[in-house]
Amino acid sequence: MTTDRASELRALHVPGSPLVLPNIWDAASARAVEEAGFPVVATGSAAVARVLGYPDGEGTPVGEMMAAIARVVRAVDVPVTADVERGYALKPAELVERLLATGAVGCNLEDSLPGRGEMVDPAEQADFLAEVRAAAGDALVINARVDAYLRGPAPREEVLARGRRYLEAGADCVYPIGLADEEEIRALAAGLGGPVNVLFRPGTPELGRLAELGVARISFGGGLHQATHSYAQGLFAKVREGHNPY
Repeated sequence: MTTDRASELRALHVPGSPLVLPNIWDAASARAVEEAGFPVVATGSAAVARVLGYPDGEGTPVGEMMAAIARVVRAVDVPVTADVERGYALKPAELVERLLATGAVGCNLEDSLPGRGEMVDPAEQADFLAEVRAAAGDALVINARVDAYLRGPAPREEVLARGRRYLEAGADCVYPIGLADEEEIRALAAGLGGPVNVLFRPGTPELGRLAELGVARISFGGGLHQATHSYAQGLFAKVREGHNPY
């Protein structure tokens, strides 16, 4: 069943017809995404961390993060892919075992050090991804993040080299998070040799344009949770001021 769900998720990564993932933070938001008609639910680590009361950057104890992912999986009938940062310092086999135990069939894995932003050596990251793939077989869809653009402009060849290496190591998709420039997106989508995931945020091309550029997966990260939280803050302020919030 897990492998079937992973195959279902993997097949939805189609360049030009991207899988759109409005990242969620709890069981209720997961149900809302499913009810809206999306075929996959994706957690966002930053949003889940905030809901659980911890800072982003692997500040959440791994047991609490896995429990949160498991609650999401139980709440919906569609495949779930989970953002597990850089694996919470678990060995690849244990990370895979614990992640599969939640029922998730996909994961994001970062290539920078949590809370520090320093890029991991690409050979080391490729070895890590290869070990995750070996432990998971086909039961996990691996979305390999390339964090170079979080540090500012990045040389295209460096990102291409990292992405290709991660795909060769067994990743299913490459996620150059923070990339927003149309020409760079087009070049990576054409040159990596595998599906590309783009983070949608202010300044990013619209969804239809991303499809035209060859993107296969679009994530919303923590943006939707932040927007929801800001809206809730406005409601609370109205109540505090004695106004009707509805």
